[in-house]
Amino acid sequence: MMRQMDCLEKQNGLRKVLHGHTSKADGRMERLMSNITDRLFELQDVKYGDFNWKLLPGIERKRIIGVRTPALKKLAKDLAKDPQIGDFLHSLPHTYNEEYALHDFIIAQTKDFSTCIAQVEELLPYIDNWGVCDQLSPQCFKRHREELLPYIDRWLKSTQPYIVRFGIKMLMDHFLDDSFKTEYARQVALIRSEHYYIRMMQAWYFATALAKQWDATLPLINELEDWTRCKAIQKARESYRISDEHKKELSQNH
Repeated sequence: MMRQMDCLEKQNGLRKVLHGHTSKADGRMERLMSNITDRLFELQDVKYGDFNWKLLPGIERKRIIGVRTPALKKLAKDLAKDPQIGDFLHSLPHTYNEEYALHDFIIAQTKDFSTCIAQVEELLPYIDNWGVCDQLSPQCFKRHREELLPYIDRWLKSTQPYIVRFGIKMLMDHFLDDSFKTEYARQVALIRSEHYYIRMMQAWYFATALAKQWDATLPLINELEDWTRCKAIQKARESYRISDEHKKELSQNH
């Protein structure tokens, strides 16, 4: 029980005590958060937590419970039905990395675009690793691409690296097929950053773009910074979606 109480005390606004008593709303919030924390620890796999921690540089080990993604998605589907789940979505920052993953998977189920984009915008400033960033994939965005574009433009200009990474990923996920425009790829190519996880997402974007939009994307490779261009070419040459002929062209001319 002490573990849950310690966790709750660290959450912003989870407990507001007036004259020594907790309001009904705060009590309901506390019960919800305690229930979520309990359920996460019931799903704990310590060895998996150790493994996952090694993949997330800069994240303290104590912040990782160790819950596998299928279990998190199943729990998120269940929690999304709770009429009070909005309290959890507003309880930022979270304590555990898995709470952020749950947050991602709950948002993914939001069907209304306006509600979903507000939830995403609220969460993005708190994301501090590539895993949580890349797991955030709202399904409703597929049906609202044009409405999404102004947000992507703003995300790409952010000073926070994982907001930029998320913006690039949204262009990769939703604008490399029928909705593709060369200008979107150029936006990604012209991003300048020293942050490793922004550069790696740029490389991933271009490797995927070369597979889907070869003719339009190839000339833009040279607009990338040297390190990012080399990494993009490496990823493209490793891709099974790019023909041997195109891989040879990349090797000879870039």
